[in-house]
Amino acid sequence: MRPDKILYVDDEPMALKYFERLISPMAPVLTALSVEEGKAVLQARGGEIAVLMSDQRMPGAHGNELLRYARDHYPSMVRMLTTAYSELGEAIEAINTGEIYRYVTKPWDLELLRADMRNALELSETRCERDDLLREKMAVQRQQLLASRVSQLAVVCAGFMHADYARGLQVFLQAAERSGCALPPIDWRSMDHAELMQYEAQRSVAIGQALAGWQPTFSAVTNPADALQALAHALPGQVVVAGDSATISGREALTWLLDAPSHEPPSPALVAWLAWLMWWGGSAQLQTGGEGLSVRLGLAGTLPSLPTDWMASAIERLSLLATDAL
Repeated sequence: MRPDKILYVDDEPMALKYFERLISPMAPVLTALSVEEGKAVLQARGGEIAVLMSDQRMPGAHGNELLRYARDHYPSMVRMLTTAYSELGEAIEAINTGEIYRYVTKPWDLELLRADMRNALELSETRCERDDLLREKMAVQRQQLLASRVSQLAVVCAGFMHADYARGLQVFLQAAERSGCALPPIDWRSMDHAELMQYEAQRSVAIGQALAGWQPTFSAVTNPADALQALAHALPGQVVVAGDSATISGREALTWLLDAPSHEPPSPALVAWLAWLMWWGGSAQLQTGGEGLSVRLGLAGTLPSLPTDWMASAIERLSLLATDAL
């Protein structure tokens, strides 16, 4: 639901009543008698508020302090200051520092006040539309990054492991899907596209090196029981072996390679699950339980051949699941 309310803060009760009577036909009005009350309203109902207008001179704290707080915590909220002619210097400073969109002088010109409120509400609507478009764009970019990471894992696994890497990668993607894999974050404020690609390349190299590092450990195992114990040793405290199955608790080991920030390099432990699947994924069967995800080792011959579009289907399911969770 988009914000549709106006919050007016003033230490004069009559001013609050007058403002509400004047503006409420245009939009629902919330009021507060001080900066602290205004902050409390923002904390409780900030998502509902489209426009915040505050008087400047109030006991305890000035209005621009509240507007600064709103700017930091609710940047899309339209912020306005009402002040006497003698205090215009403070209003102009508030505009110059980005704290407010506009100031309204006291005593109010009623028609100008209504026009200012209409303009502020329209600006709030425009900002909401902009934010919706940005969220959609970011979701698409994050979906593309997730798909790119799956492709990178396929290339790395095929290059470092034996020829039958696809089955293990498929089980890895199934486990990530069942564990609630998210879309990877992209912080465009601190990096550009070239830096993102550099980080992603460095991640792929580090994953490949970690896969190669696990090869002596997992390739030396010759039976399912020892294989499960090897997985438990690789992920201490996260894997519990019981009979012919192992339960993996926590989602980091299962999803980190897909949904972690680009600038965070993988540790060998974070690659252990994928590396283990390169040798034992061909006979692995997953089961989701109350305490985590369980993997059971069965007979490889009982599994059907992978369809040619298995990776595209896995990417689509992961992207849809992660997008729905936003």
